[in-house]
Amino acid sequence: MAAVQSYRNLLRAARIAFEGDIRMLTGARDAIRRGFRDKATLPASDPSIEPALKHAEEVASFLKANVVQGIKEGDTYKLRIHEHTERGDNESIKFASKSPRVGGFKCCSER
Repeated sequence: MAAVQSYRNLLRAARIAFEGDIRMLTGARDAIRRGFRDKATLPASDPSIEPALKHAEEVASFLKANVVQGIKEGDTYKLRIHEHTERGDNESIKFASKSPRVGGFKCCSER
């Protein structure tokens, strides 16, 4: 049952990530089907099944949260950000040091 759930989650994630892009959506679906068919003959007790299902769930999560499509409009691109897209808070950028330090020095030439 977990394999069917992982398969469906991957297909849903691909549909969300590649909505409106038939070529990419078709390619993703084909790759998902091929990957699951390759492992379809494995017995349920095979130790490689669990890591493969975990990988499938991670890929589904990544597709939904991190893949953003851009559509060219004139000289610019418009991003298709959806409700599942991960939006960072830029905390690491806000509090980063303004001048990089290597070995305690401000710049390599100050050594």
